[in-house]
Amino acid sequence: MTSPTFERENHLLTRGYAAIAGIDEVGRGCLAGPVVAAAVILNPLSIPEGLKDSKALTALQRERLYTQLVDQCSWAVGFSDASQIDDINIRQATFLAMDEAVKTLPTAPDYILVDGCDIPPRFTQPIEAIVKGDQCVASIAAASIIAKVTRDRWMYAQDKNYPMYGFAQHVGYGTPAHRAALQKWGPCPLHRRSFSPLRQMPENGRICHKKLTFFS
Repeated sequence: MTSPTFERENHLLTRGYAAIAGIDEVGRGCLAGPVVAAAVILNPLSIPEGLKDSKALTALQRERLYTQLVDQCSWAVGFSDASQIDDINIRQATFLAMDEAVKTLPTAPDYILVDGCDIPPRFTQPIEAIVKGDQCVASIAAASIIAKVTRDRWMYAQDKNYPMYGFAQHVGYGTPAHRAALQKWGPCPLHRRSFSPLRQMPENGRICHKKLTFFS
């Protein structure tokens, strides 16, 4: 796998765009937890070495790069929680999280590069969707790392509230252990009731419902 480069951003800089944001999301396919999007504007003079798609990195590598990125670039994250996902569907909830991330960037971007084939509908800036952008575009790879680490940390914290599900191990993905815990305990407020196999489960889970707060 080739490493992401800053070539596309450099090309846009030469065309007069000053702030190019890369966007990526994580958690779209999970059974529990939020979908998290990150928007990142890299500093062309301070790009961390070793940037890759977050899925191609170890947890230790992601943490190291996350620390460098949050210190050296302009960034923000957006969340859509399980109830929003159930209300408006995962695609629209992903767009909502991306919109929140861009709107809360310390620096407003004037061009956006987003991972995938979907162009979010809410942006007024010029925007380009790049399939597998996290593998070839540095700012999108950076966004994938920030989104992944942010979401993983949030799910690790929720493991303390709901230890019976093993969120610290699978962070909400539908592993056999997670599905077995669902069969035993039923869903909690973090679970996406619109997703299979949760649609077939009783409306009320067996565990107490706790009020949750997000952090970034």
